[in-house]
Amino acid sequence: MTTATKPNLWQYLGYCYGRRLPASMKRWVAEDLAGQGAIRRHMIRYAIPPALVLAPFWLIPVPFYMRMEMTVPIYVWALLMAIALNKVWRRHRLAQHGLDPNLVDVIKRKKQARMHEDYIRKYGPRPEEARYQANSSPF
Repeated sequence: MTTATKPNLWQYLGYCYGRRLPASMKRWVAEDLAGQGAIRRHMIRYAIPPALVLAPFWLIPVPFYMRMEMTVPIYVWALLMAIALNKVWRRHRLAQHGLDPNLVDVIKRKKQARMHEDYIRKYGPRPEEARYQANSSPF
């Protein structure tokens, strides 16, 4: 019996909203949460639930501007919270799956590697006590 490396539809839907996937899918989870396009996938996942909750308000027989006044501020607020908390949520999900939460910053570190090499070449290595500042975790 082979173990799955990608989730099926039901596993994926559960995963999108908080369920944990089997250990055989850790590589897929790491790529999904910390790889290219992770923020875009996060935003798409968290734009759908508020849209579904607010959709019935568009069925109320009122003028268009009133529908906009009832739904757009709430939807924009939900999207802003998803943007603000995307790194925190992705770190949590990585930890939930037994992965290193610092994977969230892998792409950023790759982009900035040359800058750090130039700094080291110019000023020497950073002191050991500065190591804790390299983590972008808000906690």
